[in-house]
Amino acid sequence: MPIKDWPADERPREKLLLRGAQSLSDAELLAIFLRTGTRGKTAVDLARELLHDFNGLRALFEAEEAQFCQANGLGQAKFVQMQAVLEMSRRYLRERLKRGDVLSDPDAVRLYLLAKLRDQPAEVFACVFLDNRHRVIAFEELFFGTIDSASIYPREVVRRVMKHNAAAVIFAHNHPSGVAEPSQADERITQKLKDALALLDVRVLDHFVIGDQVVSFAERGLL
Repeated sequence: MPIKDWPADERPREKLLLRGAQSLSDAELLAIFLRTGTRGKTAVDLARELLHDFNGLRALFEAEEAQFCQANGLGQAKFVQMQAVLEMSRRYLRERLKRGDVLSDPDAVRLYLLAKLRDQPAEVFACVFLDNRHRVIAFEELFFGTIDSASIYPREVVRRVMKHNAAAVIFAHNHPSGVAEPSQADERITQKLKDALALLDVRVLDHFVIGDQVVSFAERGLL
């Protein structure tokens, strides 16, 4: 049965307008993005098939262009649209992060860092530079490593802190394995950076490890 013949409160678009986007399933949200189905399949049917074939939304979002375009009902135009949607979401999170004191909206920090770092194929060490009111000055990816580790140089971190005239920082790095548990090496380098920045009277507010989840050093009592 075509979606237009479904009860109004079951059609994805109408359901979104009536109950909000959070009420929709992954398949219903994807169906709105797809707009149309294929021969013999509604957009919702096609969305369910794609989620099954890709094993979920995240894998679909991360798919390379060739893999994405080969899937039934997709193509280069949809790939371009998907990349645009993902980039808009990252920019929205960045703007939300920059609006005010990061300590008053810690979820904004987590979501932004998760969006920036979770899907990196190799380890990336990044820093959020803050002023004395804990407002964001800049975000920079500073060091890039292999699948296992990144070489982090305190002298370079100090140099970037001085360039931005930052009063505080938040560190973040990803674990490509998806396991966000801090390692002993993570703890050691965090302490070295904290000691180096203390000489400049710059506070380390937190260090987030990004995997399938986000782990906070501050919440773990590791700072």
